Amino acid sequence: MPGRRRPPPAPALTAAALAALLLLLSPALAAAAPIRLWHAYRDAEAKALGAIVAAFKGEEVELLSLPFDAYASKLQAAIPMGEGPDLFIDAHERLGDYRARKLVAPVGDALEPGGEAVFQAPALAAVRQEGEILGLPISQKCMALYMNTALVREAPVYLEDIAALAGALPQGVYPLAYEASNAYAHMPILAAFGGTMLDEDDQFGFFGPGPERSLELVRSLIERRIVPEDANGALVTDLYNTGRAAFAISGPWFVGGLKDEAKRRSRVVPLPKVRETGQPMRPFMTVEAVMLSPQGAQRAEVRALARHIAGAAAAATRLEVARTPPVRSDVPVPADDAFIAAFAEQAKVAIPMPTSPAMRSTWEPAARAIRKVLRGDAPPDVALSEAKRRFDDVRRPLPPRASPAPLLLALGALALFFVLRWVFAARASVRGPTLRRALARSIQRSIPAYKYVAHAVVAIGVLVMVPLVIGAATSLFAGSGESLRYVGLANFISILTARGGPLFASGSFYLVLAVTVLWTVVNLFFHVVLGVSLALLLHRPTLRLRAVYRVLLIVPWAVPSYVTALSWKGMFHRQFGAVTGLIEAVNSAFGTSIEPIAWFSSFTTAFTANVATNVWLGFPFMMVVTLGALTAVPEDVLEAAEVDGATRWQRLWNITLPLVRPVLAPAVTLGAIWTFNMFNVVFLVSGGDPDGTTDILVSEAYRWAFTREAQYGYAAAYSVLIFLLLTLATRDWRWRRRTPASHIPQGGGAADGSAPAPVAATEAV
Repeated sequence: MPGRRRPPPAPALTAAALAALLLLLSPALAAAAPIRLWHAYRDAEAKALGAIVAAFKGEEVELLSLPFDAYASKLQAAIPMGEGPDLFIDAHERLGDYRARKLVAPVGDALEPGGEAVFQAPALAAVRQEGEILGLPISQKCMALYMNTALVREAPVYLEDIAALAGALPQGVYPLAYEASNAYAHMPILAAFGGTMLDEDDQFGFFGPGPERSLELVRSLIERRIVPEDANGALVTDLYNTGRAAFAISGPWFVGGLKDEAKRRSRVVPLPKVRETGQPMRPFMTVEAVMLSPQGAQRAEVRALARHIAGAAAAATRLEVARTPPVRSDVPVPADDAFIAAFAEQAKVAIPMPTSPAMRSTWEPAARAIRKVLRGDAPPDVALSEAKRRFDDVRRPLPPRASPAPLLLALGALALFFVLRWVFAARASVRGPTLRRALARSIQRSIPAYKYVAHAVVAIGVLVMVPLVIGAATSLFAGSGESLRYVGLANFISILTARGGPLFASGSFYLVLAVTVLWTVVNLFFHVVLGVSLALLLHRPTLRLRAVYRVLLIVPWAVPSYVTALSWKGMFHRQFGAVTGLIEAVNSAFGTSIEPIAWFSSFTTAFTANVATNVWLGFPFMMVVTLGALTAVPEDVLEAAEVDGATRWQRLWNITLPLVRPVLAPAVTLGAIWTFNMFNVVFLVSGGDPDGTTDILVSEAYRWAFTREAQYGYAAAYSVLIFLLLTLATRDWRWRRRTPASHIPQGGGAADGSAPAPVAATEAV
């Protein structure tokens, strides 16, 4: 009837009803969602956390354990997208960065009534920022002194007392083992000289007379073989387990790597004093806390779980299962547990690690300075001055904001160019006034073809094009969180101008690029030479056990690169590596006096170590490709050349290699790209040592992204430059090395029909 409204169609009613139902049920669905808890615990600590969560009477809890090295980056990526945890456990020193990125919220009523009086004051102060408590402390960890009671009986009063044991201990036993080149492990000695890593004004504190004297003391300990050289965590654990170290400096985590026998003969005591200053060694203290994400802080059940994890019952569980010293005054330390009592005593004089984001920028320059001094590459004052300059360079102000108008104008012009090009191409292919109809028919006929390639286009777009576009866009920004700003090409200008310093200064783009090109060329040369040589050898039909040799030679390629890199790094250790053992064997056998090589103390030896590792990883690929190409070489061509008197070398140089070359060229291109970006070997073997001189472009980009205050825009600019360099280089290489098909003899004759293949081969010889 006229004027009467028609009812909405049934599908519309159904959609409206579903939307209303979802709106009504959304609070209930949110309340029913399980609580997500992230952590980086392992072994006993993970077991204790599982028992604590199991005792929680509330919502279902999803526990997710993540690798420690990737933990912070996972949080930074997931929480802003709403896909992260509701609460997570992390160290307090990251709170400053998390707060700036809005990854953490105040605990609110998760702190139990009277909680400020229950928690130990230093632990609670560590998680407080600008009057807000951003986490509930659950444990505190610091370094202390482990004693091997089978070698020593009394705890030392001074560090020099440990050094005095050098002559009294059995041969091959170090008085003290710790990671001397690690900035975190150096902090106790630095504090005894009145130094610090970061001062109250967020300036580099590892600078001046006190820090210089601390480095001189450690260098003297290494020179007198009191402390092992270039010791890492695995080596310290091994020395202590095997009874080759009387003392070790480490934290509660050290127990997890000790054997039962080593545990029985161990005793933990506070760190001694330094006689020169009369001050105690004061390590950094890390407070682990339960932190709430902004989303999780809004849920009462999440706050209840945080209160439960930080409660007295949970602290007792951690003390019993993981032997973690409590941070609550209502959980007493067992009087008969010397291990817990020692760490609790050490924590009283420990220094809470600063929570400022600037703290993350101190580790790399400090560690490089320590390594340079301990290896004798530079005096302490020079090394620390350079470390301060690097810290200041990383902490320099962000570039000024730029207008996005030029970029938008350029993108619009580019889009208009492609549209006009497409229109003109369509006009050129279709004549007459029926252009629109012709285009419609053409598109209609192409729809089946589009269906066939649609999935591939979507996959390539999502997996390749979208990350490339996002990476390129990121390179135009600087800062993070609230300080994120569009800066245009400022990151590229800063990189290409070496940040205002000399163009070939240490760490500059051009010096790193030169090292990267040298790295690629040298590796590629050995990959091709070894790969082709071994393939020619294995292709010989008279060789016995060819299948066995092929399998053995492919093993380096099959083993994960990080496993191989760590193995080779161990072999290059100056004191305990396999290469040093081989040198000692030669000295014993022939009466020579060859000195062990400090592989990572100079560019030449460190670069050689990296190349040796990567050649071991890369030659099997070239060998396999060449073996496949050799199977396609016509036997009749080789036989004809042999009949015509060609030598084996002439047949190889004039027939085999030209036929293998077209197949090998793409493999060489791929190998060059892989080697150019071979991050694992450089990062794990030399770590950029000495002083970052063996870093390549991709490892330098990594450092800007993850060790220098997360400057993702700057790192993305490095990545864009790497992409452009590889694109230009590979296109130029392909153009230069292109071999026309008419120049390659195939089958029974040359492709141009000028002569049969045997005749062409004979003429070539």
